[in-house]
Amino acid sequence: MFLASHLPRAYLRIAMAEPPILSWEGLGLQQGGRWLFGDPANGDGLDLHIGPRDRFALIGRNGAGKTTLLKLIIDDIEADRGTRKVKPHMNIVWLEQEPEFAKFDTLMDFALSGDRPPAEHEVESIAGQLGIDMTTKAAGASGGERRRAAIARALALQPDLLLLDEPTNHLDLAAIDWLESWLTRYKGAFIVISHDRTFLKRLTRSTLWLDRGALRRKDVGFGGYEAWEEQVYAEEARAAEKMDAKLKIEAHWLERGVTARRKRNMGRLEKLWEMRAARSAMITPGGTAKLKLASDSDFKSKSVIVAEEISKTYDGREIIKPFSLRIQRGDRIGIVGANGAGKTTLLKMLTKELEPDTGTVTHANTLEGVMIDQQRALLKPEMTVRDVLAEGGDWIDVRGQRKHVQAYMKDFLFDPSLVDAKIGTFSGGERSRLLLAREFSRTSNLLVLDEPTNDLDLETLDLLQEVIADYEGTVLIVSHDRDFLDRTVTVTLGLDGSGSVDIVAGGYEDWEAKRKKRPAKKNRGDTGDAGETTAPPPPPPPSNPAKLSYKDQRDYELLPARVEELEALIAKGEAALADPDLYAQDPGKFARISKSLELARTEKDEAEERWLDLAALVEG
Repeated sequence: MFLASHLPRAYLRIAMAEPPILSWEGLGLQQGGRWLFGDPANGDGLDLHIGPRDRFALIGRNGAGKTTLLKLIIDDIEADRGTRKVKPHMNIVWLEQEPEFAKFDTLMDFALSGDRPPAEHEVESIAGQLGIDMTTKAAGASGGERRRAAIARALALQPDLLLLDEPTNHLDLAAIDWLESWLTRYKGAFIVISHDRTFLKRLTRSTLWLDRGALRRKDVGFGGYEAWEEQVYAEEARAAEKMDAKLKIEAHWLERGVTARRKRNMGRLEKLWEMRAARSAMITPGGTAKLKLASDSDFKSKSVIVAEEISKTYDGREIIKPFSLRIQRGDRIGIVGANGAGKTTLLKMLTKELEPDTGTVTHANTLEGVMIDQQRALLKPEMTVRDVLAEGGDWIDVRGQRKHVQAYMKDFLFDPSLVDAKIGTFSGGERSRLLLAREFSRTSNLLVLDEPTNDLDLETLDLLQEVIADYEGTVLIVSHDRDFLDRTVTVTLGLDGSGSVDIVAGGYEDWEAKRKKRPAKKNRGDTGDAGETTAPPPPPPPSNPAKLSYKDQRDYELLPARVEELEALIAKGEAALADPDLYAQDPGKFARISKSLELARTEKDEAEERWLDLAALVEG
């Protein structure tokens, strides 16, 4: 076993804190005539110190200034007050959410741009691992191809500090897994903005929370963030009561829209599990209904979409093999798989936007659908919130019920006073939330969501989960957000790129569990939806693997289990440190947990590096 006692003495002591590689002191910035953060009337501005191995989750509502803070860190914009200090020769790289590709001919031209372009062979190496052809024309590249090209460029620059703004947007599951693995081995510091809870939980060690103009820091990964957040709001509520004063209206919405919603969603999750259990009883391994559990006529009467032996072939490749499915009223169907596996093709056939090559798709006569695909481009900068939601009026029909537009805005976490604000002043996430508010007001019994979580903050994801849970119709969701699917869907349709479609009762984790129980299918790597290619399969084992010593062989076999043990210890320690009262009540215990946590993190890093070195020997 690879234990802490085996580590060099240097790893068994708590090192003195290293000096920061970058810091901001007294940071303040005005935007639109108001202080976005660092208001002098409320204090001395924001302080931020980044160490050489820090791994931060940057959390905050849409519009709080998360992306703006990254721009200040990289010195892309000028602050109104404060002092920025950077260690000499630091290489700071920013992976933007929406990089500009318009002026470049190919993706490689984009990757090699800038004052200090990366080495072309480094870009090619990373691009190959991500499954992206850098000779692709930039103008015709899909969102996923552009995102992977941007990642290849950023990582090839070999940053000391990496700033990641929604890095998983437009990525498929294989690319997300690859990026998580790369960041796990990465030696530098990073700050990540992401709505992907699974991504944040696996990678971060500390949290920066940008909230109402203030920046809070806690040395606990995202796994402990929600408990910390609720503690802060509870303390604010108690303080306000003692002062016989109401919370600021922003805090009230946050408490109502975050903490209260999250608690209500726990009840909805219990209902979701019950729905999954009921749906599981109706699905055989082949994906057909067990008629002994319900009469055929009753089952059919509840069906809203019936697909019978549908298939689709492009350029000789079978995208969807013959496949049958009955979707019932109230089903929440998640569609997952790598880019190019056929998700969009399947969705379009189920909604009758695309005719199958074989088989039939039948819709119930009363089916009335709404498609939400996050096309923010439809919102013109000069439009107001009132224009978008109520066509310039004061009232909006919300699924047949009349409601005042400002009251409806609060349901989607908007300040009612912004009813006449221009859309051009909103962040990308706020625009996405506004589109959701508009589309959810329409009368329908089928809701189709294509990558609905892109650009949304965590609070809006909680709200979206709530709205979907309360929706009385049927929902079809295409998404790469693993946590969101686990919280939302009753049935998952999993596509592995071979043309087969798995039907699994449950969410993403249930599909993954099923996949792990069987041998992996060969990935053809052909072109699929949107002209993208699936990530290449891992290379086959070498015919003559390197001979390992007895100790090396033992470490190679045992280290993965040890890493899992350490991850569990780290999660437990982070959860304990998330208690804001721990230090005040028991400083000794706080110090012991902090020390154990640091040792566990160090051992985990060393164990992962050791195993990767051994794996490289085994694989030649």
